Amino acid sequence: MSRFRPTGRTSARLGRVRRLVPGRVGRGAQPKVVALGGGMGLSASLAALRRITGDLTAVVTVADDGGSSGRLRDELGVLPPGDLRKALAALCGDDDWGQTWARVIQYRFQSGGALHEHAVGNLLIVALWEQLGDHVAALDLVGKLLGAQGRVLPMSAVPLELQALVRGHDPERPDDVVTVRGQATVALTPGEVQSVHLVPSDPPAVPQAVAAVLDADWVVLGPGSWFSSVIPHLLVPELLDALVETKARRVLSLNLAPQPGETEGFSPQRHLEVLARHAPKLALDVVLADEAAVPDRVSLTEAAERFGAAVELAPVASPESSQRHDPELLAAAYDRIFRMHGRIGPWR
Repeated sequence: MSRFRPTGRTSARLGRVRRLVPGRVGRGAQPKVVALGGGMGLSASLAALRRITGDLTAVVTVADDGGSSGRLRDELGVLPPGDLRKALAALCGDDDWGQTWARVIQYRFQSGGALHEHAVGNLLIVALWEQLGDHVAALDLVGKLLGAQGRVLPMSAVPLELQALVRGHDPERPDDVVTVRGQATVALTPGEVQSVHLVPSDPPAVPQAVAAVLDADWVVLGPGSWFSSVIPHLLVPELLDALVETKARRVLSLNLAPQPGETEGFSPQRHLEVLARHAPKLALDVVLADEAAVPDRVSLTEAAERFGAAVELAPVASPESSQRHDPELLAAAYDRIFRMHGRIGPWR
């Protein structure tokens, strides 16, 4: 079991956010879990976590600039809704109501006109943002309509641009390091991503997201596109402060395989090294990886120890596809981690 580190004084940034009163969690109680990420990686984590806790909050990146989200962002100046929509769909229940609404909000129009490839859920979310003038209230209302088994929050209330320093983005100039702009471009770069940053560089965090991290029993980061979905949360100062200061236990869930373009050729331990470069003060308690995706367990253990974390290996890939998480297997892995590395009685 990894060592739990008590935190120091909460920073001035965090003082602006009211701490919620911690509850007592004993045997049989459900932990408060916050999952951070974006895209299909976060969706996989949420589909697993909703099976083991009823107190679940997703904090979602808002730097997407491609597809339907990018078009709505450019035309209306709104947050990109796509990753928020995917998180809501992942939180829908397995009953007829939940699965019907999950299909509806994920449905994309096919036409020769302006609606082509727009997702129904994106339009619904943006319509409620414009009606209510409140990102959080609108997402809560969509979640209520869907019967979502958890809450979805954006990590920031302003649209963000992801920029990356990339070596070899132009294959004809493999040694040149250039700035690549936009999440969609970064995710597909043929070059080697050196680092990423956000524009604006000091974006405000959504206060409810910061409060959720501070009040959590467990925080789960990953899996997902490493530079475009996972690391961006660490680039929002107030959110990073909360992740550093929280008394919650922190789990990092690694990907099943490197992502073509963005993390091509990355070993599991290199994912950790990149994370440390972007957030050197971040501590972890557990690193979760699929046992079949770790060829060098010693190196991964050494990399995890630099965060103060233990490594947990478990079969979490789908039997049908080694590139996709199985929600039941991932749920079993999270449940085992929460029981093995948690506490009996009060969590704090």
